[in-house]
Amino acid sequence: MNPGRFFAELKRRNVYKVAVAYAVVGWLIAQIATQIFPFLEIPNWIVRLVIVLIAIGFPIALVIAWAFEATPEGIKRTEVADAKREHSRSKAWIYIVMIGAAISVALFFVGRYTAGNNAGAARTDLPAKSIAVLPFENLSSDKENAYFAEGIQDEILTRLSKIAALKVISRTSTEKYKSAPDNLREIGKQLGVAHLLEGSVQRIGNAVHINVQLIRAESDEHLWAESYNRQLDDVFGVEGEVATAIADQLRATLTGAEKQELASKLTTNPAAHDAYLRGMSQIFRVLTSPDDMRRASAFFAEAVRLDPNFVAAWAELSRMKSRMYQRFVDRTETLKNEAKEAADTAVRLDPNSGEGYFAQGVYRYRILGDFDGALAAFTEAQHRLPNDSPALQFISFIKKRQGKWPEAIDYLQRALVVDPRDANAIVELASDYEYLRKFSEARTLIDRALSITPTNPLFLALKAETYQSEGNLDAADQLLDPLALRPEDTYVFSIRLRQFYFRREFEKAKAALTEALAKPRPSLGAYYLAAWYGSLSFVQRWMGDQAAERETCKHWLEQINLLRGSEAASAAEIAKFSAQCYAGLGDKAVALREARAAIEANAQDAVRRADAEINLAQIQAYLGDTDAAIAALPHLLEMPAGLTPAELRLDPFSDPLRKDPRFQKLIAEPQPK
Repeated sequence: MNPGRFFAELKRRNVYKVAVAYAVVGWLIAQIATQIFPFLEIPNWIVRLVIVLIAIGFPIALVIAWAFEATPEGIKRTEVADAKREHSRSKAWIYIVMIGAAISVALFFVGRYTAGNNAGAARTDLPAKSIAVLPFENLSSDKENAYFAEGIQDEILTRLSKIAALKVISRTSTEKYKSAPDNLREIGKQLGVAHLLEGSVQRIGNAVHINVQLIRAESDEHLWAESYNRQLDDVFGVEGEVATAIADQLRATLTGAEKQELASKLTTNPAAHDAYLRGMSQIFRVLTSPDDMRRASAFFAEAVRLDPNFVAAWAELSRMKSRMYQRFVDRTETLKNEAKEAADTAVRLDPNSGEGYFAQGVYRYRILGDFDGALAAFTEAQHRLPNDSPALQFISFIKKRQGKWPEAIDYLQRALVVDPRDANAIVELASDYEYLRKFSEARTLIDRALSITPTNPLFLALKAETYQSEGNLDAADQLLDPLALRPEDTYVFSIRLRQFYFRREFEKAKAALTEALAKPRPSLGAYYLAAWYGSLSFVQRWMGDQAAERETCKHWLEQINLLRGSEAASAAEIAKFSAQCYAGLGDKAVALREARAAIEANAQDAVRRADAEINLAQIQAYLGDTDAAIAALPHLLEMPAGLTPAELRLDPFSDPLRKDPRFQKLIAEPQPK
């Protein structure tokens, strides 16, 4: 068949008509899928499937058009239809094409201009009902009012985060951005949200002017804006008004409890509100010193004194006191009771307060060490604070302590969805992978954290530790050598000492520890002084100076007894120190008793129990109980947070076992999975 006859035959068999009609109808269906499906929150994979099926169906339709034809009697093969073909041909197909084209064009413009938020989110694969609140700009002439702008921003964020239908990014991930950045589209991608909220606060005397605007990140389109002019005694409801308006703009359905929460006010006392915001401003900064913690605690105490019904202030007061206890700032019974009373008061005043349950969880976790009770409280808090990253992180911490590693990792990953730039949470997840000996995955996460804070010495030291555990000391050196050897940086200092031990550079370790002990550092507390005495005694042992080791152990025992009397360390930590110290003094019976006591004290803590079991094996090796030490090693090489063959090969604690064939076999085996 020549080309002319072929194309004539295509026309005669209506293949052209079918092709045009199929293209128009296919485009119509594609418009429905891409413009309407996202509005109905139908998953993107269904949209892609529809488009693929349209493409596959086109050649099939042409083949069918060639072989068959529609007749008044039904579908017939073309040869049969030709025999009965009428001379007058229907023009209905033309009308079908025109109507389909008109509907397609209409759908395109409807989708473009009314699907709005959802269409924009679908194009970037970002959830439509997602938002990040950027730092508010302080427009007050008095720059000391920055705490007030921070507080207003945080309260709006807190209200939004209680809406379960929204994905709301935590403050940790947004605080490093500018108040009104230029690269909104990139920020939206980094945070995984479709919308951003910008704002500014100006305070002049008792007058407050608040301006907020909701922006679609992908297009920089301003979707909604509002200004609020209030007096200080009438500013308390603004946060709820803003959160309600944003929920409406993002079409987030609110439950009755959420509506009630948004309509509530923190307090109606301006002075109490101001004290609360000043306390929160302290928390927003890194609380590193005891004075920082005491200052924040004092602000919250003032807030509840001025307004005894201030639920959020009671919760924050409890959390701060629990933190002070954990950091050895104050280990008195008085503080423990105050932390409990403040948390219980928050829940009593508002039984639906997520903040109150969170404070109870922190108290039970940090002060009581009650993992089950803390988990129950944090779970209640998380139900009421669906976008709260800290609640998810604490649940992860508890799961890890309980030895439930997959669940611990899952909760941390969930926390990072709403707090993707929380470098500390990323590194915590890396630590979990390190405990599971997944060192490559751990380093990938650490690099992600370093992309946020490139020079963080703690992160660099953790990465070096993963290399140490694999026996790659050269790679660890490259990371550790540039870091200052400062005892104040306690974790970095300990990893630098570990590198000296593994390198057998005992003189360097001795010099660093001698200097640390010579200069008082009250801010670090008695715990680290005791730890450094212990480390010095180990170094003297490995250098063969037994007399110096025993003399150091005597000073060490004095520090341990001070810890015991001051409650500056837990019973488990004191038992571990005592076991090591009495081993150095040659008292085998007491050393083994204390080592086993440390294991018993950590029986419910999977991470610390592993450390206590390693400690017992090391003491057994030092005291000459080789059989018991070697018998423990296979288990320690398999359990999470245990040892690796490389650590056994390099660690001087293993020296008493090196000549034993059983030990040599263990260190020759490949890294356990």
